[in-house]
Amino acid sequence: MNDWARTWGLRLLALGIATGIWFNASVEDRLVSSEKVVEAAVSYNRPRGFMVINPVPNVNVRLSGSKKAIRQLIPYMVSVQVELSQRQVGLVTVPLTPENVLLPDGLEVVSIEPNAVQLDLEREVTQRLPVFPKLMGEPAAGSTVGEPEVFPNQVLVTGPEPMLARIDALSTRPVNLDGHALTFEESVAVVPPDPLIQIVQPTKVTVRVPMQQPSVGPTPAKPRKEKRKGKP
Repeated sequence: MNDWARTWGLRLLALGIATGIWFNASVEDRLVSSEKVVEAAVSYNRPRGFMVINPVPNVNVRLSGSKKAIRQLIPYMVSVQVELSQRQVGLVTVPLTPENVLLPDGLEVVSIEPNAVQLDLEREVTQRLPVFPKLMGEPAAGSTVGEPEVFPNQVLVTGPEPMLARIDALSTRPVNLDGHALTFEESVAVVPPDPLIQIVQPTKVTVRVPMQQPSVGPTPAKPRKEKRKGKP
């Protein structure tokens, strides 16, 4: 056998070995099962006019599939959806099953941790609430603060019915009095008392702060000097 034939024989042998290794690895990727745990975001399909209080944002989902499918898995490709109905108003416990999990083809759900979520589904209501200004700081020396006014003095808000039932009024962001000696106005935002409560309109109000100056009395008159009469 000459050198040319020997060289090509070695090349063909190396190619065959490489092909065999690739084929075995490919078969293993397709047939050998593997598992992985991903943190999946939970979304809630709530009935119109209702709100979910303190929802569980994420759960851990254990998945199984081929090595190739697990290796190519990206966590955001897995999510959990919970369907809610008006019959579940108040505190409810909703079980989670593989039917709640959205995932790529070729993967199966092994387990969900936790396998149930506790929710508080409440009716969403809209109402008007009075607004009071919040003042901070010190006015200019000698000046005093009168009774502040708010325009408009009510705003429209929306939120869970039980939460709004416990709120009598809202407050503005602080209005700074530092250095003020004269009456002034300032546009400030209304502060929602909870992230679940939204200020619908208006989101800002005008606060008028009357300032009173220290009273200054009249200057006392100087005594008149009497003219001395001359001797005759």
